[in-house]
Amino acid sequence: MIKEQEAGEKTADVCRRHGISSATFYKYKSKYGGMEPSDAKQLRALEDENGKLKKLLAEQMLPFRDIAPRYPIGHETMRCCETSIQKNGDALGKRKAVVHLMEVHQVSHAIARQAIAKQSAERGRACDVLQIDRSTVRYLSRRGDDAELRDAIKRVSRERRRFGCRRVHVMIARDGFEVNHKKVRRIYREEKLQVRRRGGRKRALDARKPMVLPDGPNQRWNLDFVSDALTDGRRFRVLAVVDDFSRENLVLVADTSLSGQRVVRELDRIIAERGMPKTIVSDNGTEFTSMAILKWVQETGVNWHYIASGKPQQNGFIESFNGKLRVECLNETLFGTLGDARETLEDWHEDYNWRRPHSALVNLTPMEFLQRKTMDKMAA
Repeated sequence: MIKEQEAGEKTADVCRRHGISSATFYKYKSKYGGMEPSDAKQLRALEDENGKLKKLLAEQMLPFRDIAPRYPIGHETMRCCETSIQKNGDALGKRKAVVHLMEVHQVSHAIARQAIAKQSAERGRACDVLQIDRSTVRYLSRRGDDAELRDAIKRVSRERRRFGCRRVHVMIARDGFEVNHKKVRRIYREEKLQVRRRGGRKRALDARKPMVLPDGPNQRWNLDFVSDALTDGRRFRVLAVVDDFSRENLVLVADTSLSGQRVVRELDRIIAERGMPKTIVSDNGTEFTSMAILKWVQETGVNWHYIASGKPQQNGFIESFNGKLRVECLNETLFGTLGDARETLEDWHEDYNWRRPHSALVNLTPMEFLQRKTMDKMAA
């Protein structure tokens, strides 16, 4: 290649024909320039032989701790074993290190068909090198495979992809499995079902007063909008209404346009079924500050509270609900038409109120929580 380039051929053409980069070519030229091809081949052969000799010398000069000379272990094996123990940090990691040592250097498995006494001696040699108790290597787990429990955990994780380990434990307990949460966590991690949590930006912390929780239904409702898009790119909005006491989702209304008059109609429909709330909380969006809303508030006498501008934490209940709606429904589904979106939201609305446990309600569903409160009130 160097001769061809010196003869007047372009460097790019030489590199293209021989399949190398120009940087590699100039590296070769700086190293082998001025030599005959036979001299260059001899130099490369000497370098390869020198590398092999260095490797053999390293294997002999870097024994793994105090292992016998007949079983020399080099730096790579030492690093692999120590990394296995450090990474796993338990008996499993130590057993892996011992197995690696026996397989690579034929300490035990290479003579597996020989006498049991010799196997024990060679296994003992590997354990002595890694400073591991022999009973740790000989131990065989008696733990069952828990196939039915594993299937239940994987089924819940597939159905509810944004549920973490604790809520999965609640769901399988509702299905009749009496199992400790630590066992569920172990299987959950073995099956690699962890949910990746998105990191948020750091914010300045300040002393905050906890939001006062209502002591009964229909005392305070929360309203907000959530936006999403169809597969063809058209945007639509979802009006969400939540009762702060029971966390019950009162309605999910999806449409391409939701004006203040539409909000009034939906509120009248909910009030006809459930009764009048004492307070309604919302942000300062144009739909909630429209003349239609102000007129409706004046006529009904409902206390409508607007949160401070730029302070969504003052409307924390509906913001929390919006996050669940986003990650468990909207982000998990593709909507072809507005009808598909409405049907999916209706199914999720029913599932949220009747089947999905809520951690703030002692892992009860909103409807179960209401029923229990009603029974307690009647008993009192």
